[in-house]
Amino acid sequence: MEIQTLHERFLSCEGVCTDTRKITKNCLFFALKGENFDGNTFTQQALEQGAKFVVIDDSSYEKDDNTILVNDVLSALQKLAMFHRDYLGIPIIALTGSNGKTTTKELIHTVLSKRYRTIATVGNLNNHIGVPLTLLSMTKNTEMGVVEMGANHQGEIAFLCKLAKPDFGYITNFGKAHLEGFGGTEGVIKGKSEMYNYLQDYGKQIFINNSDPIQVEKSRNANTILFADSELENQLKIHFLDASPFVHLEFQNQHISSHLIGSYNFNNIAAAIAIGNFFKVPTDSIKEAIESYIPTNNRSQIITRGSTEIILDAYNANPSSMTVALVHFSKQKHAKKIVILGDMFELGPEAKIEHQAIVDLVEKLDIQQALFLGENFNKAKCNNPQTIFYDSFQAFREDFNTESLNSALVLIKGSRGMALERVMELLD
Repeated sequence: MEIQTLHERFLSCEGVCTDTRKITKNCLFFALKGENFDGNTFTQQALEQGAKFVVIDDSSYEKDDNTILVNDVLSALQKLAMFHRDYLGIPIIALTGSNGKTTTKELIHTVLSKRYRTIATVGNLNNHIGVPLTLLSMTKNTEMGVVEMGANHQGEIAFLCKLAKPDFGYITNFGKAHLEGFGGTEGVIKGKSEMYNYLQDYGKQIFINNSDPIQVEKSRNANTILFADSELENQLKIHFLDASPFVHLEFQNQHISSHLIGSYNFNNIAAAIAIGNFFKVPTDSIKEAIESYIPTNNRSQIITRGSTEIILDAYNANPSSMTVALVHFSKQKHAKKIVILGDMFELGPEAKIEHQAIVDLVEKLDIQQALFLGENFNKAKCNNPQTIFYDSFQAFREDFNTESLNSALVLIKGSRGMALERVMELLD
């Protein structure tokens, strides 16, 4: 089927779906394949549950006009998203980076929504399937789009940029994330910079944190919009005030008090301010947006359980984000600071070194007790009697004593696969 015809069918539907557990009435269902399933086999079920059309690539499941046969379902989804992006013709802001991209995306969305009808990536649907779904969630009523792009290997960001065709871009930072897939830190920089390359090749604009030397270097010949916490000319000035524990900053003589902890979140907030300012969102509205944003989904959430105050930052972790979180945490004024840390994944040959480095860092910081969970941390060495290692969450659970956290300030952080939000279940 021609993409234009598929797009006409799409416009007659009410949304897109790829999971029969989330079917909505009159949706367009894409029968994607996975490692352990073939979406074609769910064709009849999707129709019975209310899908208006089902896109398939196996002719044996073709039934009537409600089934749309294509050569490859995933390719059809991606091509439809590209066609729809051109059909809409709205400004698209692309976002990637090693750390903080989802928080930054949410902040940008919150700020831009003060003036424009804005659609942004939901959650972290930021891959070769999530980006098309984000684009297809936009309608003729949408005025701005914010598309988060994730990657764990070379070429992925370049491909996602071809799908979304962004007009603007921002890279939060270049950290030690997905080292295994990217082939080390230099590979991360090269892979993330694919966004800069795309925007530069097509004469688009890039937002640059002028205090990040890597961002500055990698965008040297690009069309840039600069911001930083400095008095240099030709850039937007956003001043960091403090982070005790929440980030406070100043912009155009306005004091802004956020609900985000850690000085490392200043750059995420500053990016949202810079982007909002560029798109002429009034300063008062920017302030209101930043101050109204409260993190959720296990990202730097502040939770109180009795006498225990918890910083739940268990959505994900890598050596870079773990380091800044620990340094900030150690500076908090509290007599009893405890960290519960889980393994960092996708580090490849660097895993042993990076986990030991975190253990060594904790030993040097003003932290009273450390509990490390996971196979990688369990291989590390430490002579501190207040440092305890567990090879699994189950081993931690069996040894856990709620009273040990009484009257403590606790940081919980680990990679997504560790699911350390489960610690909260032990406190309920």
